[in-house]
Order: sequence, then C-alpha cells, then structure tokens
Amino acid sequence: MSGDQAATARRVYVLNGPNLGRLGARQPEVYGATTYQRLAADCRRLGEDLGLAVEVRQTDAESEMLGWLHAAADEGASVVLNPGAWTHYSYAVRDACAMLRGPLLEVHISNIHTREAFRHHSVISAVATGVICGLGVDGYQLALRHLAHRLGDAAGQETAAGSHG
Repeated sequence: MSGDQAATARRVYVLNGPNLGRLGARQPEVYGATTYQRLAADCRRLGEDLGLAVEVRQTDAESEMLGWLHAAADEGASVVLNPGAWTHYSYAVRDACAMLRGPLLEVHISNIHTREAFRHHSVISAVATGVICGLGVDGYQLALRHLAHRLGDAAGQETAAGSHG
C-alpha cells in the first residue's frame, strides 16, 4: 500500500445534515447541550489520537452533502454520517451512500425509534455498515473508535498478506 493509499484508508469524513449546526441551541432536551463547534473539535481531537485523518462538515444543503458523499466514494474513504431529517426520505442521499466503498456508520444523537412515527424509518440504514442511535454525541466517538479498530485490522491484514507474497 502506497503512502497515499494508506492516508486515504485512514481518512474519515464526519458528515452532518440539516439543523445539526444548531446543536446546543436546538432542542437541548432532545439533542443535549454540546454545541456543534464542540462536537467537531472533539471528533477531530479523537481522530488525531486514533491515527485517523478526520474531517468534520455540516450542511443544510442536500446538493452539498451529495458532493461530499461522491468525493468520499471516489476516495474510498470511511464516512460517519448523521443525515438529520434526510434520514427519513432522501433517496438521493441514500443512493450516494450506496456508492461508498469504505465503511459507512450512520449516527443519530437521539433514539429515532422512540420519537415521532415519521422518524422511525431510515432509508440510509440498509446501505450502512452499522447504525448508532440514542447515545447522544457519544455515538460519534463510538463510530470513530470502531473505524480506527476496523481500519487498523484491515491495514494489519494487508501488511501480513504482503509480507507473505
């Protein structure tokens, strides 16, 4: 694996959809008091500690999210995605997620299954590697730790295979 391939293999995009930039101000009884800026800084810091190249982004524009997912697919990068409201109806986001070659972890701060009925179904889950919901912002930390472990195992297997070939 070349240096560029190794860097891409450890790249993780943490992508957040509509209204998540309002964390801390938007329904703190549901989403907690952590601000989006704090969440982003915590994800970057943990990523650095885990040896991941973490890039955190948020948008309220579906077309921008689609572009980010397409770029991640082209790179083969991993994605931690909180699609926000797009979870429940955006087939465009779902189809972009289906193109990803790296792992996709769907994250929700609240437990979507205990909320309003329209939030119970995710069109993204069927194409996700895993889903974390209802654990607050800790879900992002768990997703990054899982990816670090998973990507570390993949790198170790490739190194071992290369040394035997």
